[in-house]
Amino acid sequence: MKKYTDQGKVDTRSGFGAGLTELGRTNPNVVALCADLIGSLKMQDFIDENPERFFQIGIAEANMMGIAAGLTIGGKIPFTGTFANFSTGRVYDQIRQSIAYSDKNVKICASHAGVTLGEDGATHQILEDIGLMKMLPGMTVINPCDFNQTKAATIAIAAHQGPVYLRFGRPKVANFITDDIPFEIGKGIVLNPGKDVTIAATGHLVWEALQAAEVLEAEGISAEVINIHTIKPLDTELLISSVEKTGCIVSAEEHNYLGGLGESIAGALATFHPTPQEFVATKDTFGESGTPAQLMEKYGLNKNSIVAASKKAISRK
Repeated sequence: MKKYTDQGKVDTRSGFGAGLTELGRTNPNVVALCADLIGSLKMQDFIDENPERFFQIGIAEANMMGIAAGLTIGGKIPFTGTFANFSTGRVYDQIRQSIAYSDKNVKICASHAGVTLGEDGATHQILEDIGLMKMLPGMTVINPCDFNQTKAATIAIAAHQGPVYLRFGRPKVANFITDDIPFEIGKGIVLNPGKDVTIAATGHLVWEALQAAEVLEAEGISAEVINIHTIKPLDTELLISSVEKTGCIVSAEEHNYLGGLGESIAGALATFHPTPQEFVATKDTFGESGTPAQLMEKYGLNKNSIVAASKKAISRK
């Protein structure tokens, strides 16, 4: 299998900050809004270079979404920034009515998603946001896997017409996507070809999937690893092509198995190509306080769980 190298651990939220800064230099219509979390969202460089294009809304997230929707009317491309919980659950009505239903070109950028937010605990660790956002008509949902891909995704969504939910995280994680791997909204990426089981992963679980594939390879099992960075629109064609070859699939995500990537994959398979599937995700539960590593271990969001799920999926063929 192809070996991917960790180029140095860095948080995906810094990828967002780097992408936003680059957009500030290249696209004069890009503006940024924040709900009192400039440091957490890594927005300071954009602000320093474009102070007239930044709006500090304060802890008033619902107001931020309404302002962002209004800014699009004048041709601006607003990027909103706050924690994932506050970007979705706290402001769902405003997103539904003012952004999604009104088809406004707002980019909802959400950091600190999932249990890897860590010690802040369950009140801040949203595990339902992908489900909330993918159900909104017209909403594009993207969950990149590392710094490089988050930067690329941030730049890509500015050129996409329509509302987007961009999800990323707090902890420093492996940075392994190289420049020769292009980012295209709605197109999954086969990181490792295989013939025995498909592993479709998103976000922080992509690196874990690659590590799991190495373990499986040592045991004589060939795993096809696909990076599904775009949850909606889902790359159904790629997934069906893969399971036609492997005969089974594992979905892996830092999100509730209800409403997440796995559920989208299951719907596609049920419609076009019924296939045994196992889910690596949280099991209808809230999170709790702990380090990211402790929580990923407790909730089974790691390479060991992916290995076990792969073997179970293969046994069901």
